[in-house]
Amino acid sequence: MSKDKVQIFDTTLRDGEQVPGCKLDTEEKLVIAERLEDLGVDVIEAGFPISSPGDFNSVVEISKLIKNATVCGLSRAVEKDITVAADAIKGAVRPRIHTGIGTSDSHIKHKFNTTPDKIIERAVAAVKHAKSFVEDVEFYAEDAGRTDNEYLARVCEAVIKAGATVLNIPDTTGYCLPEEYGAKIKYLQENVTGIEKAILSCHCHNDLGLATANSIAGAMNGARQIECTINGIGERAGNTSLEEVVMVLRQHPYLNIDTNINSQLLYSTSQMVSQKMGMPVQPNKAIVGTNAFAHSSGIHQDGVIKRRDTYEIMDPKDVGVDQSSIILTARSGRAALAYRAKNVGYELTKVQLDAVYDNFLKYADRKKEIVDADIHEIVETSSINMASLA
Repeated sequence: MSKDKVQIFDTTLRDGEQVPGCKLDTEEKLVIAERLEDLGVDVIEAGFPISSPGDFNSVVEISKLIKNATVCGLSRAVEKDITVAADAIKGAVRPRIHTGIGTSDSHIKHKFNTTPDKIIERAVAAVKHAKSFVEDVEFYAEDAGRTDNEYLARVCEAVIKAGATVLNIPDTTGYCLPEEYGAKIKYLQENVTGIEKAILSCHCHNDLGLATANSIAGAMNGARQIECTINGIGERAGNTSLEEVVMVLRQHPYLNIDTNINSQLLYSTSQMVSQKMGMPVQPNKAIVGTNAFAHSSGIHQDGVIKRRDTYEIMDPKDVGVDQSSIILTARSGRAALAYRAKNVGYELTKVQLDAVYDNFLKYADRKKEIVDADIHEIVETSSINMASLA
């Protein structure tokens, strides 16, 4: 039985670049865009063309470079924004304009000082204007996470009639719980006339640490596009992490949903983006953090050495990591020490291992981590017959 495909919409170069200090020049954006295409991303949101001449130029150049993925330019529901975005992406093989407006009570009253009906009018006008330039128009209902479902359905129905091909349902403030967000997607699937003409898309923020969970809940309830960034970078606490949603779907085959992503490029892509943006990846980051496949607890180390899947649900090679790491600390046991000692040339008997382990603990209590050079010193200063190790 073939799996449903969820399109991966990468916004590293737009939402991700909004992080303070993460500004990229055009050449850096081109390198990342090319890697995103190699990775198998379906849609690359290249930028917000009207925001600056530099961003406009980057979108133009990315549009020329990318051959397979859709290239998307962001705009507000403002005629000039949309016209500039259309000009920036006109060289793309598969161009898309992404336009929209806030739909929550908070946005309608305090941001726009208008009425719900006027918001629908502006949304429809924006989609129609975008549609005059391209066939593929994505509409975002900003702050959809806090928008009343009945009103949100009215907005979605109106923009589909105006020609929208994708409906972005953002949890802009990262407020929703997964059950709430999944139910919102389900409600739209069941209550929007013409919904079969459009793809529902999840764009979730991580303010409460729920972006990945919410995106997966959306996909389980019918969304077929997930908007995300490499390493989960983005405004405030960040966006949905591309590597996380890809591997969640892949590790749970019963969901019968997958992506086109080449997961073996995930780690190297993470490192590339981290280096170019000057944004370190936290060590305990899921999938791509340096500790994601590292083991320092003796109990865990013993299990992984005997059989990797006792404590790892993924093969590190599947995400581009060469192998699991056995990290020697004061919490490590004899199995880990014997394993690491063997890797640097020492075959220890049980008696020898007991003696070396006692010496190891003295070193480990003084250092955060024992490295290979330390192992040589530990073995050679232990009370054992060195000749028998040759």
